[in-house]
Amino acid sequence: MALAAPRMPAAPAASDIGLSGPASEFPFSEADFRALVQLVHQYAGIALADSKRNLVYGRLSRRLRALGMTSFREYRDYLTGNEGRQEIVKFVNAISTNLTKFFREVHHFEHLRTHVAVPFGRTGNRAVDRRLRIWSAGCSTGEEAYTVAVVLQREISDVATRDVRILASDIDTDVLAKAARGEYPVSSIEDVPRSFRQFFPVSGGDGGDERIVMDAATKRLVVFRRLNLMDPWPFRRQFDVIFCRNVMIYFDTPTKSTLVERFTQQLKPGGLLYIGHSESLLGIHPGLCLVGRTTYRREA
Repeated sequence: MALAAPRMPAAPAASDIGLSGPASEFPFSEADFRALVQLVHQYAGIALADSKRNLVYGRLSRRLRALGMTSFREYRDYLTGNEGRQEIVKFVNAISTNLTKFFREVHHFEHLRTHVAVPFGRTGNRAVDRRLRIWSAGCSTGEEAYTVAVVLQREISDVATRDVRILASDIDTDVLAKAARGEYPVSSIEDVPRSFRQFFPVSGGDGGDERIVMDAATKRLVVFRRLNLMDPWPFRRQFDVIFCRNVMIYFDTPTKSTLVERFTQQLKPGGLLYIGHSESLLGIHPGLCLVGRTTYRREA
């Protein structure tokens, strides 16, 4: 009987050929990029365009080095295996973009001051009048949440005795740790209005470097928690105000539409939703009414 011809090794598929070039530290194929894009969308709802290839390579290369891995294919297999469950958090942390500052888009905080803080400060002593809940969704390193806190402190003289809380959530555990510390470089308050500077005390840091350190009264108003916006939310009651600014730009249209619906349902009738300057909800959700620059109110 005739012997079968020896099997030759299969040529690599085009999708598995490295795209990163000979100078790159790790092979990075089309299949690697597509698989990682799918994973970050699955776990965080983030939609990455083809233009983000270099970003993905650069940020995740650090994780490969930390884990002692030699290829993105090895890292992909690790992420999808049982041993890689804890790595998913660090994977999402690495991909997430965190850009924020105190009083960013200052018109939102002026609107919050005049339409929320001042009226709330004038309410009576009933329990319902003394409860205020604000959510900073995608809080990054905490500047947004602390800005909300100082606006409330300045306009509500008895805020410390009222039932006022700011939930600040993010998917990235690294930025949440920084936010909870409440320490920032002195340069971070360059855009803070002078009338609020008293809430940003300067203190000597490690090595003698001066830092902005949020005081205990401000910190008491804010609770930092890890929360993935794609997961079920644990809230039992609705919010008076939700900030979700410059977060939805990373989501595709179906994900964004679903998220806006969930935000709407999580707001009290008349509650406010603040979104980023480059975002728009026009044509996405009829339950929200535009009442200012990227400022929406839930209709009753």
